Amino acid sequence: MDKLRVTGLEVSALIGIHAWERQVRQRLWIDLELDTDAAHIAISDDIAAAVDYGTIAGDVVDFVAHAEVRLIETLAARIAQRLFDGYPISRLKVVVHKPSAIPNARDTSIEIERTR
Repeated sequence: MDKLRVTGLEVSALIGIHAWERQVRQRLWIDLELDTDAAHIAISDDIAAAVDYGTIAGDVVDFVAHAEVRLIETLAARIAQRLFDGYPISRLKVVVHKPSAIPNARDTSIEIERTR
């Protein structure tokens, strides 16, 4: 199976367990990996046959902008469910990066993988 990746999708979210985090939007980065059949798509060269990664990226940005969750684990799971509900995807991986979560750490992230 081929893999389609969107890496480093920058989003702004209300996320966190602390009171101040509920008032200040934080920058997150989202990585997506979706199983696809690139050989079939390459033959047709038709966006209608493909999983439109531009549409998916826009959907994730909009979803995260309106989501109000406390944990990055919850956000990752909800992104995965939304993508399964809206697109013909059989397997996906979602990574949510919250770089400001831990002082002196470059990044904190959760990676989940789901199969339909």
